[in-house]
Amino acid sequence: MSLFLAASIAAVAFITSAISGVFGMSGGMILMGYLAFVLPVSAAMIMHGATQATANGYRAILNRRDIDWKIFGRYLIGALLGLALLSAIAYVPNKVTMYLLLGVVPFIAAALPQRWALDISKKGAAEICGFFVTLLNLTAGVAGALLDVFFVRTTLTRHQVVATKAVTQTFSHIQKLVYFGIIIRAVSEDAPDVNLPWWIFVAVIPLSMLGTTAGKRVLDGMTDTNFRLWSQRITLAIGTVLLGQGVVLMVH
Repeated sequence: MSLFLAASIAAVAFITSAISGVFGMSGGMILMGYLAFVLPVSAAMIMHGATQATANGYRAILNRRDIDWKIFGRYLIGALLGLALLSAIAYVPNKVTMYLLLGVVPFIAAALPQRWALDISKKGAAEICGFFVTLLNLTAGVAGALLDVFFVRTTLTRHQVVATKAVTQTFSHIQKLVYFGIIIRAVSEDAPDVNLPWWIFVAVIPLSMLGTTAGKRVLDGMTDTNFRLWSQRITLAIGTVLLGQGVVLMVH
């Protein structure tokens, strides 16, 4: 890996962690899109998993007083079932699939009628969320838009939303590291060889934490109304770009 590529990944990790620090999502989509562009799929998944697990974990620590641990505990049940299902088939997506999924999910989430939106605090919703978010996270690399569907109708405050999302996403990205770094290599004869230098993680992880801290300051100054409004606008704009990239790769 060249120093220029490493520096660009580090810079994007900082910026996207700051964005996620504000909205609890969106930044991860941008980072996944960039990593998929410059790295092979499995390497991109591992790099993204390490960076986002750190950023989300640190964000969870910063907002720990607002985490709903009951929701997280129920989320884990569905998440582990999703991991077990994909592990059984050892599926590794290609770049076209990743970009198309990354791009289309925000629009599907936005198009869902309010009456279909599931409140993650209700019975069974957190388990369903964990299952499907895990499936999408391990195929598209990011599942923030789908996760958001389960928070649309909740009565949680913006800090509770960001904090609870952060702890669920931390676990999701740890699953990604386990899936692509261990499970795929163990069960698939065609598992790709992932070679990422150790020092890139040393460079990127502290910057993702700094970006998260910067984003937290912006979050504290926002209202709940502006938070929800700009979350959707930014996510749809990012989705448009990623969907376009998927289409370009598909036709070429």
